[in-house]
Amino acid sequence: MNLDTSELNKFNAVADSWWDPKGNFRPLHDMNPVRLDWIKTHASLENRDVLDIGCGGGILSESLAKEKAIVTGIDLASNAIETARSHSIESNLSIRYLISSAEELADMEPAKYDVVTCMELLEHVPDPSSIVKACSRLVKPGGMVFFSTLNRNVKSFCHAIIGAEYILRLLPKGTHDFQRFLTPAELSRFVRSANMTVSAITGITCDLQAKKFNLSKNTQINYMLACTKQV
Repeated sequence: MNLDTSELNKFNAVADSWWDPKGNFRPLHDMNPVRLDWIKTHASLENRDVLDIGCGGGILSESLAKEKAIVTGIDLASNAIETARSHSIESNLSIRYLISSAEELADMEPAKYDVVTCMELLEHVPDPSSIVKACSRLVKPGGMVFFSTLNRNVKSFCHAIIGAEYILRLLPKGTHDFQRFLTPAELSRFVRSANMTVSAITGITCDLQAKKFNLSKNTQINYMLACTKQV
């Protein structure tokens, strides 16, 4: 299985803090509106089958559901899925949450989804190309897949690890492994190998003092890809 047990244990241990906007996952809460708006510029969500891979506690999944998408969220961290299910009930949202890998679900539900999102997951797995291939199998021909991850360079190391984890403490120390960061060229190559094309790319920059995220042409740290499954 495409799984790092230490990563899984790390996220299971902090599952109770998923919905604390000032807790361990504050950056995801702050980044979520920016990511959602960009997704909406490239894909229709209302009444569409949408899959959120690596959904964690459901931050993006709930936002997608509020856009009237038919949402499935998957994660291998069982504690995170439990948190997501409980919070969706509190929020009066109908979301299907499953403890599953992307690869497993692709075997069970091939070409089921109109839109697939995979946010901040690729840098936490041993084989990101396997996730990309699974996304391609899960989305319908002509459907959209969205990836968000971290570029690999000196600047991303300084900002995402030294700055975010050790200086400003926006994230717990050890959240990221620099060697698992992916350049846009590497991710684009995985996308093309999985029978998809890159439709758009955007950077996401963070004003560390204001702790505010914005879309940007600068892809040196965080970036997103919008991809289309070939028909």
